[in-house]
Amino acid sequence: MTSADLLHEVRDPELPGRLLTMERDALIPLLRARPEADFALPAAGCPGWTVRDVLAHCSAALTRVVESRFEKGVFSPESNARDIAERADWTHARVVDELERGMSEAGPLIARADGALDKLALGEWVHAGDVREAFGAPGAYAGAGLPYALPLLARLTREGGHLPLHADLDDVDEPLRLGDVSGERTPARYIGDAATLVRLCAGRPVHERGYELAGAREGELNIFG
Repeated sequence: MTSADLLHEVRDPELPGRLLTMERDALIPLLRARPEADFALPAAGCPGWTVRDVLAHCSAALTRVVESRFEKGVFSPESNARDIAERADWTHARVVDELERGMSEAGPLIARADGALDKLALGEWVHAGDVREAFGAPGAYAGAGLPYALPLLARLTREGGHLPLHADLDDVDEPLRLGDVSGERTPARYIGDAATLVRLCAGRPVHERGYELAGAREGELNIFG
């Protein structure tokens, strides 16, 4: 295991919060500048959901963290649907306000959760990519948050015992090691850009096959499936 691998093994409790605030500063102004009709666009990678649905889900999830509301079944598909339905009569601006508050305040609480909520922060960042993709805006699954998202992805895949993967990224200097590093399985190999790797790991559509993947099927990389 390299020194870079060891770096990703150690949990930085502040990292999820930094990812959220970095994304907040980029996403919220984008949302406030979009016309109302854009919130009804189909959300990329989220079948059956609109952009507004994704934002309502994200804001509700972070509000649950901020308010420490974790009843049985929270974050299940049924719970997510209820959260979206509860915000059906809200204005788009109110949903965005709630999202901004959650992205601002959830970080310290996630930091104190000993890793139990770190995946939620990564999911929020991925959903921001879904929104950008729907808008046709640059930076989907990449942008300023990528240096925070990649080490978080690496650690989560290791802790979750996911398929081992050695990724040589076109746009990142250091290779990335994902998944189980016990050595019991030969790592798969990925060559391509970081945003496409994120798409694969999040189960999002990849529109152009400008990458190489050996030793694994695409679906095996999905950590949210």
